[in-house]
Amino acid sequence: MAEDLKKAYRTIMDDHFSDHLEISFGSGKDRQTLVYQKMSWVVDDLKKGLRYGENPGQEAALYKLTNGNLAVGDVRLIGPGEELVCGAVLHQFGKHPGKINLTDADNALNILRYLTEAPAAAIMKHNNPCGVAQGRTLAEAYVQADLADRVAAFGGCIALNRPVDRTTAEEISTRYAEVVVAPGFEEGAVDILKKRKNLRIMEICNMARLQDYAPKRFVDFKSLIDGGLVVQLSFVPAARSKEALKLGACEYQGRQYQIDREPTEGEYSDMLFGWMVEAGVTSNSVIYVKDGVTVGIGTGEQDRVGVAEIARDKAYRKLADRLCFEKFRTPYNELKDQDKQAAIDAEVAQRKGGLPGSTMVSDAFFPFRDGVDVGLKEGVTSVIQPGGSMNDYQAIEACNQNNATMVFTGQRSFKH
Repeated sequence: MAEDLKKAYRTIMDDHFSDHLEISFGSGKDRQTLVYQKMSWVVDDLKKGLRYGENPGQEAALYKLTNGNLAVGDVRLIGPGEELVCGAVLHQFGKHPGKINLTDADNALNILRYLTEAPAAAIMKHNNPCGVAQGRTLAEAYVQADLADRVAAFGGCIALNRPVDRTTAEEISTRYAEVVVAPGFEEGAVDILKKRKNLRIMEICNMARLQDYAPKRFVDFKSLIDGGLVVQLSFVPAARSKEALKLGACEYQGRQYQIDREPTEGEYSDMLFGWMVEAGVTSNSVIYVKDGVTVGIGTGEQDRVGVAEIARDKAYRKLADRLCFEKFRTPYNELKDQDKQAAIDAEVAQRKGGLPGSTMVSDAFFPFRDGVDVGLKEGVTSVIQPGGSMNDYQAIEACNQNNATMVFTGQRSFKH
């Protein structure tokens, strides 16, 4: 049985999906048709599509929009020739790419399209970021994203918003990853990365125009168990600038509540960075960011207090692992010396998981103050959230009592 499973993971399935796909909306003169062509690559002289779907045994196919466009109201969607992932050039196939590799790359680009002003890296695992960072250089951004969660980053998809230089390639080559995605590779970088034989190296030339994709939408399909479809326009965060954020304020039972302290420029920067990262995190989610780096990411929970606590607890664990690696080049869970482990635990506790001075980011409003209190107790100094709860006044009071600031985006950022 075990050997059969190993073989299944190595097998590239032949899919039986049609080469051509059309989806039409409306009829007659109002008819709008999207035309798709199945994508494939030539590997070892064999033409192949996706390796398999989410699991071995699930056939899968990748389709590229080749003709038509869809206008919904005043919104015109991404059209033919504007693709990102579908236009990827593979410099090395490694193990043949599967559905998860592409969806991880896609969601990384969903985050990076809003982070274009500085070198940035997003490391994905199972369609969620485990570490996202901006830096002065691409290598710095990658290292910070990796150290944000070294455990989860193992075997992940690394996406970068600048051409990969030799320094960054050397850093990446020290770790195991499934995919590297970038807008280009400087001379010698691919040769360094190719030392990892199973690494898929993908060049996406259109990433050079990544900022052009920030406001653009696409048609998002969700298939139901009976074959039905839910169709929606993709999400785009409206608050992408300091001016679009509103200082927390509300009225409750005839009384006005207002955040006392304006954010600093550094807090505004982290708020916007965190809100852009939030667009790629499965809901319910709460994340903490500091100095342009994710500190703790909580994903896919059913209650907001619980996910705030999970993100907090992850910040503690990830800092312990980072300190252990930086001091002893050993993962925390493999450290045998109890005295060294105790010293790391003490430092993590003293630093409160690296959370003091961080920004707390929530994809939906806090229904009560207990959620925001989780972060404030750890030293969070700024909060960004949609606002709109009947109990916004509670979150405002909690922030004022802790000399923290808070802004509202006016828009929920759920992702499922």
